[in-house]
Amino acid sequence: MRRRDKGAQAPGPQAAPARGRDARQEGKNDGPDRYKMRENLISIGDDYWIETQRGRRAYHIDGKALRIRDTLKFQDAAGRDMYEIQTKLIPLKQTMAVTKGNHEVAVVKKAFITPLRDRLTANMAGGADIDIHGNLLAHEYVMERRGKRVAEVSKKWLAIADAYTVEVAGGEDDALILALCVVVEQICHD
Repeated sequence: MRRRDKGAQAPGPQAAPARGRDARQEGKNDGPDRYKMRENLISIGDDYWIETQRGRRAYHIDGKALRIRDTLKFQDAAGRDMYEIQTKLIPLKQTMAVTKGNHEVAVVKKAFITPLRDRLTANMAGGADIDIHGNLLAHEYVMERRGKRVAEVSKKWLAIADAYTVEVAGGEDDALILALCVVVEQICHD
């Protein structure tokens, strides 16, 4: 029989959910969620899964090469379309759009001149823009809205080669933030 320390209590029904669990879906945790992504994750025509830090398949990216413009479908684990990512045909500036249905949700533009660090801007249709800055090629960057961190992308949390982690702040649309990470990957590695 196992002995417990005198001060220790058995977890009861009110025990808080463990961080990193799918607690946000249960509505019990607004803390950050972490997702695993691979470097050079997708090229047009390829498919790719984004997993939670515990290895559960969370989102699927379907690369469509059948259209005039490059298109990626961002889907939930059940295969339902959530967002679509397309290159925009704008001269002199690399730009990609994230849409939901027929509505443009975000347009990500690469800055012309970046003297000190890489920088992108996500012009958000439904609110304040998201600034994306840091070392984009090395997958060490942050996303901020009005100076408040929305997400952090880093390799420091994983010991897996060719992979990085995306930590999404509580209260954010995880799928949209991850779709923006896919856009960053496409812009930086095309």
